[in-house]
Amino acid sequence: MIPISTVRLGEEPERLAVEVIRSGMIAQGPMVQRLETAFADLVGVRHAVAVNNGTTALVAAIQALDLEPGDEVVTSPFTFVASLNAILEAGATARFADITEDDFCVDPAALDAAVTGRTRALMPVHLYGQCADMTRIAPLAAGKGLRLVEDAAQAHGATVGGRGAGSYGLGCFSLYGTKNITTGEGGIVTTDDDALADTLRVMRNQGMRQRYVYEMAGHNYRLTDLQAALAIPQLAEYPDTLARRRRNAGRLTAGLADVTGLRTPAEQPGRDHVWHQYTVLVTDGSPVDRDELASKLTERGIGNGVYYPRVVFDYDCYRDHPRVVAAEVPVARSVAARCLSLPVHQHLSDSDIDQVISAVREVMKA
Repeated sequence: MIPISTVRLGEEPERLAVEVIRSGMIAQGPMVQRLETAFADLVGVRHAVAVNNGTTALVAAIQALDLEPGDEVVTSPFTFVASLNAILEAGATARFADITEDDFCVDPAALDAAVTGRTRALMPVHLYGQCADMTRIAPLAAGKGLRLVEDAAQAHGATVGGRGAGSYGLGCFSLYGTKNITTGEGGIVTTDDDALADTLRVMRNQGMRQRYVYEMAGHNYRLTDLQAALAIPQLAEYPDTLARRRRNAGRLTAGLADVTGLRTPAEQPGRDHVWHQYTVLVTDGSPVDRDELASKLTERGIGNGVYYPRVVFDYDCYRDHPRVVAAEVPVARSVAARCLSLPVHQHLSDSDIDQVISAVREVMKA
């Protein structure tokens, strides 16, 4: 089986992890600070605040905005459930704006239309490794006096016009085991706002700036040095990682672009895609639907994944939730029924890519 994702960390993360273990300091310490400095450089911001997972990054970012009951955050309906759960956990109300097929991200026009008098923040989701259209979304937020929380969980190092994902407001990244950079579990919030960064650092440490001196009702959101040690070498190697992912994506597109009934993903003008996922759409004229394509690829040893099978609020636990405001999102519903992600990670060989292309072409000729 050619896996949809795989983790191979190498010798340097192992060496640093052993260094941490032998130091006796495995909780948050100097390794976390090293990770934060390196990640801030990647994004191009002054501050990176490490936390224990990507969902926590979103929750903490929203909490730092001091929203009041009834305040709304508008986000994408086509995303992992963490985006919605974080809004709810932070006490806000969730609204949704439809997406576009071109980038799988929220449509700026739909985002504008979804804003109400109670909206306080916009949360674009940079899906699959490509940023939403921040050249339109950032001015929209500024013009309406809204805060920006970027769900950049899948977009480490992605850019818009040379500006990094996570540099427009509060950027929220995941370091989960399948991400381009991983600590197993972990997250980071990025910002250029000194006051918000300070709030986040105190909040993650039970509200303490100094030991037993409490400034707010905080939380234990800390990342460990042991986890940080795994990510520091990956950041150093990340340009090579991205080069391999981009090369693999290019080869997949070249091999699949002429397949009837299949739409390949495209890097939008002015945006640098980091190819966390390579996601195709099954279209009219296909001899199989998405689920049959997925099943037949699995039979042929090609790992694949559906990210995501429904719009995020289309589950019983959210349908009657008083702080989930469902919306008409026909594009997102259509994409959710037709999307399929194929292997694109940096550990694929040329032979692996050829096998993926061959298998897709074979199934789509059925």
